[in-house]
Amino acid sequence: MSVAKKEYKRVTVKSLVDMKKNGEKISMLTAYDYTMAKIVDGAGTDVILVGDSASNVMAGHETTLPITLDQMIYHASSVVRAIHRALVVVDLPFGSYQSDPKEALRSAIRIMKESGGHAVKMEGGKEVKDSIKRILHAGIPVMGHLGLTPQSIYKFGTYTVRAKEEQEAVQLKEDALMLEKAGCFAIVLEKIPAKLAQEVAESVSIPVIGIGAGAGVDGQVLVTHDMIGMTHEFNPRFLRRYMNLYEDMTNAMKQYGEDVKSGDFPSDKEQY
Repeated sequence: MSVAKKEYKRVTVKSLVDMKKNGEKISMLTAYDYTMAKIVDGAGTDVILVGDSASNVMAGHETTLPITLDQMIYHASSVVRAIHRALVVVDLPFGSYQSDPKEALRSAIRIMKESGGHAVKMEGGKEVKDSIKRILHAGIPVMGHLGLTPQSIYKFGTYTVRAKEEQEAVQLKEDALMLEKAGCFAIVLEKIPAKLAQEVAESVSIPVIGIGAGAGVDGQVLVTHDMIGMTHEFNPRFLRRYMNLYEDMTNAMKQYGEDVKSGDFPSDKEQY
């Protein structure tokens, strides 16, 4: 049964909780720059994630690990200048919060002060509990992230589906409840079995947003560049491509090159 979408002039952490209560699904996409963020926000997307996936998408790294706090602040600042409606959540990058709760707080404060973002996102469960609590005590909203946690890729050695085994599934459920109790306003579940994701979403009062976690959660997130087909090598089962911009842009650029070389561009009408 579809639920009528309420119009929010500005989406806040409270808006997301209300959406879950009202049965309204939450849409979330990534953005790393002003131009893309303006489009994503203008389309009515509820949450914009300034993800550490910028390390892959924008900088060409193999993993999310190399991106720095300064670089995340740069990307987030560009996004914040573009938006009028969406809630902007910024990833705390690898190395900025794992070692020390005080360091985690300093990192989160820098993101909030220097970028203007509205919240931060952190990967992990009980192992980052103290860092989460310290950030929340400072009044900074935190979104959790469980399941496949890309910052831990070298620990797991693979991007395969997580929590298929009972022990890991039980731990994930416990971590989700812990994140809710600690005060997180939402949780991202990445690449876990759909049945488990639905159980988690039903067990907590805060929104659960999935990526490769099935339809039984409260919302979905995708990397925008994947969703619109600007990237073409990445083809996981959970990805739906709504456009094929890689092909369209390549053809347009080829046509431009041909027009320049043939003298067709610029025409008389395209000159002063």
